[in-house]
Amino acid sequence: MIRRIDATEKAIELIKVLKEKHGDLMFYQAGGCCEGTQPQCFEKGGYYQRMGDVCIGIVEDTEFWVDKDLFEYWKHAHFTLTVIDAFGVGGFSLETPLKKTFQIEYRIFTPEEEKDLEPVLRIE
Repeated sequence: MIRRIDATEKAIELIKVLKEKHGDLMFYQAGGCCEGTQPQCFEKGGYYQRMGDVCIGIVEDTEFWVDKDLFEYWKHAHFTLTVIDAFGVGGFSLETPLKKTFQIEYRIFTPEEEKDLEPVLRIE
């Protein structure tokens, strides 16, 4: 099965640092006003998903949730979680005090990949 999300080594290293400090984590990526489409990292349960939101996969034992409308737009794309040295848009994400920002790089799945994608989990 083809994964819908992967992460760079730098992103994995930062997740490990945040887990040591905060425990279990979750990611949520919305398409809203203040956070733009920047993935936000929270303590697990620190953000309440809406009906229809989608978990596209697991990164370093951490669920990666996407807003239902954003998923519909990007459901044909592979996500790669990266991190840069910068202050994020919203500033609510756990990496912000470390002067880091998670980002997503996208690429469109090939027709062959589309036939074998991992299933998603939806909030019903």
